[in-house]
Amino acid sequence: MEIEKRIAELTQIINQANYDYYVLDNPQITDQEFDKYLKELEELENKYPEYAKENSPTKRVGGEVIDKFQKITHKIPMLSLPDVFSEEELYDFDKRVKKEGLIPEYVCELKIDGLSGSFHYENGSLTTGATRGDGIIGEDITHNVKTIKSLPLLLKDKISIEVRGEIYMGKKTLAELNKKRSQANEPLLQNCRNAAAGSIRQLDSAIAASRNLDTWIYHLPNPEDYQIKTQYDSLMFMKSLGFKVNPESKLVKDIDGVINYIKEAQEKRKSLAYDIDGVVIKVNDLGMQKKLGFTAKYPKWAVAYKFPAEEVLTKLKDIIFTVGRTGQITPNAVLEPVIVAGSTIRRATLHNEENVLKKGLKIGDIVAIRKAGDVIPEVIEAKVERRTGEEKDFVMITTCPMCHTKLVKKEGNVDYFCLNPLCPKRNIESLIHFVSRDAMNIEGMGDEIVEELYNLGFIKDIPDIYSLKDKVDKIIEFDGYGEKKLQNMIESIENSKNNSLEKLIFGLGINGIGSKTAKLLASFYGNMDTLMSKTKEELATIKDIGSTLALNIYNFFQENTDLIKKLKEIGLNMEYLGIKQKFSDFITGKKFVITGTIEGITREEIKEYIESFGGYTSESVSKKTDVVIVGANPGSKYSKALELNIPIWDENKIKEVMNK
Repeated sequence: MEIEKRIAELTQIINQANYDYYVLDNPQITDQEFDKYLKELEELENKYPEYAKENSPTKRVGGEVIDKFQKITHKIPMLSLPDVFSEEELYDFDKRVKKEGLIPEYVCELKIDGLSGSFHYENGSLTTGATRGDGIIGEDITHNVKTIKSLPLLLKDKISIEVRGEIYMGKKTLAELNKKRSQANEPLLQNCRNAAAGSIRQLDSAIAASRNLDTWIYHLPNPEDYQIKTQYDSLMFMKSLGFKVNPESKLVKDIDGVINYIKEAQEKRKSLAYDIDGVVIKVNDLGMQKKLGFTAKYPKWAVAYKFPAEEVLTKLKDIIFTVGRTGQITPNAVLEPVIVAGSTIRRATLHNEENVLKKGLKIGDIVAIRKAGDVIPEVIEAKVERRTGEEKDFVMITTCPMCHTKLVKKEGNVDYFCLNPLCPKRNIESLIHFVSRDAMNIEGMGDEIVEELYNLGFIKDIPDIYSLKDKVDKIIEFDGYGEKKLQNMIESIENSKNNSLEKLIFGLGINGIGSKTAKLLASFYGNMDTLMSKTKEELATIKDIGSTLALNIYNFFQENTDLIKKLKEIGLNMEYLGIKQKFSDFITGKKFVITGTIEGITREEIKEYIESFGGYTSESVSKKTDVVIVGANPGSKYSKALELNIPIWDENKIKEVMNK
C-alpha cells in the first residue's frame, strides 16, 4: 500500500510540474528535481506494474505503435467557421446578429494555425483524442495526444467532459527540429501547421512525442451541461480544470472592439511564439448563440477573420498545361521555388487563357505570389517594370497535351476542353477524384498510386477499383506494394461500398456538382434510382440546382446507366443514410421572407420547417421571392410584397401548413 501511495504522490507532483511548466509557463521545481521524480516513478512502475496507471505521466514519452487510425464519430459535429476578410464583412456579421433583436458582446480568440482536435475525459481521466476529420467522423489519435505535455492526462476535477482545441507546433520547436533534420540530411518541415498535422498522424507515438506538440483549448461543445452561460465563462471553466487556454482571448463590448482587437493581433503576430492566421469572433452569450442557430455547415454566431495574404516575388519560369477529369485544360505557372506564408511554392494555377491574358503574364516575368486565404497559391500580377526584353509571350495550346486531340472552347465558356473520353489523363483525374477524401475516401490510394495502378493496367475505370482485391498477387510483385499496405488499401476499398449516397454522387464527377450539391440531391431523392428517373425540368426545381446543373445531372445518368448498374452489382450502397429531405408542394424549392410576429411559433421554428422541406428563407423581399409570411406588426417587407404582388401567407395559413 505504501508503494501505491508513493506512486500516486509522484504522479501528482509530476502532473502539477507539467501544468506549471507547459500551461502556466511558471515552473516551480528545477529540471533536475523533475527528472528525479520521473525516474523514481518509472522504476516503481516497472517493479510494481500492478500499481501503474493507464494515464501515468511516464506515458508521455510515447512508444505505442498502432497499425492504422480507427474512426471516431463525433457525437456533436465539429463544424467549421465561415471566413471573412474585411471590416465590411465584420459589420455585416454584426448586423445579421442584431437583426434577431440581439445586442451582443463578442469573445475574440486568436486563430491558431494548427490541427483541430477533440479530447474526451471520463471521471477526470483522458480517454480519447480525435482529429476533426470531415466534422462528423475523425481519426482516433489518442496514442499521440497523450504525448502532448500541455494536455492534462488527469483533470483537477473528476469530471466527464469533451473539450476541443488546436494542436500546434511552436515556432521555436520547428526551428530546432529543422536544425536536427538538416544535420541528418533529412528534408525540412515546411511550416508549423504542416509539421503539427504530420506529427499527430504518426503511427508511432514516440515520433509524436519527439516533436514537442502543444495545445490551446477553446471550445466546450455542451456548456449547458455545466450550467455555463457564456463563451468567456466556458474558457475560464476549462482553464480551472487544468487546460491550457490562450491568455490573448478577450471579451469586447461591440464590433468596434472586435476590429481594434484584430488590429492589435496583426501587430503582435510576428512576435508570438506560435503561428496564427486570423481571429475567431464568437457571440459571447450562449443563449444568443442558441437563438441564432446554425446553417447546414456553419454556426451563425461566429466567424473567422483571415489576415491578408502575404505576397512575395519570384520568377515565372514556364507555363504548362494539365488535363482535369472533365477534360478541362488548365494553364499552370512553373515558379522558381519561393516560401510564402511558411510553405515552399513551385506551382500555381493560372485558371484559364483569359486570366493569363488579362494579367498580361509572360514567361520569364517576375511575378507577385500570395496564398489566397493562406492556403491556395495565386499569381497576382507581373512586375512589368522588371522586364528585360527576353520574356516570351504566352500562347494557348490547341491540342490536348496527353492525347493530342484538338481542343474545343464551348460557347459562352472561358475554358478549353479535351472531349476525347478515352484521354488517359482525364481518366486518371476521374479516378483520383473518385477515391478522394470528400468522395469515396479510399485510404492508401493517393494521386501517385492511382496513376501508377492506371499505367500498370490494373485500373482503367471505377469498377476496376473494386476488383483490385483479385489482383493482389500481381500488384505485390511491383516495388512499393507491401502486403500490409495492400491489405489496408483493399479493406478501405471494401469499406467504401457502405458510404452514404452523397459520397458516390460526388465521386462520380458530374460536371458542376460539388460535395454540398451531391448531399442535397441525395437527401432530396433518397436513393439512386429515384434520382436517375428525374427529368431535367424536375431536377431544375430543386434549390441551388438550376437549368444548367440539371442538364449536367440528367445527361450524366443518361450516358452512364451501365456504370451505375455495374456499381450496384459490385455492392455499392445506393441509398442516402442521413435524414431524407421531405417534399411539399407549398414549400420545396421556394423562397420565403418572414415579417412580423406569429403567435405561438418563433421565427427560427418557421425557418427550420421551411428548410426541412427544401425551401429557403431570405431577409429581403424581391421579385424572386415566392411567399411573404406576415405576422403581427409587420414592417416594410409587407408593403414591398403588396407592391410586387407577391403571395402572402397570414398567421392562419402558416399554422395550417405547419399543422400548428
